[in-house]
Amino acid sequence: MAVQGKRVPLRKCTGCQEMKNKKDMMRILKTPEGEIVLDVTGRKNGRGAYLCRSLDCFEKAVKGRGLERSLKAKVPEETYESLKKEIEAFEKR
Repeated sequence: MAVQGKRVPLRKCTGCQEMKNKKDMMRILKTPEGEIVLDVTGRKNGRGAYLCRSLDCFEKAVKGRGLERSLKAKVPEETYESLKKEIEAFEKR
């Protein structure tokens, strides 16, 4: 009998549409109050959408409305700007 390893959770990037390891991605969250934020821990309560840790994938998701589809909500332009700043800061780490 073959011993099976632990399953690795995969998520689809809303920008490039590739399936990747959940830990290698960042989560954009729509809270129950309707606020859209970057979930660094990946454990906050609400509806989430996953993105690769690159500004390129974020821009693809914005252009293709992938975030709006995944979060099932209209995302205001100001929210996109604040998310972009947070992602840029996150990339520099």
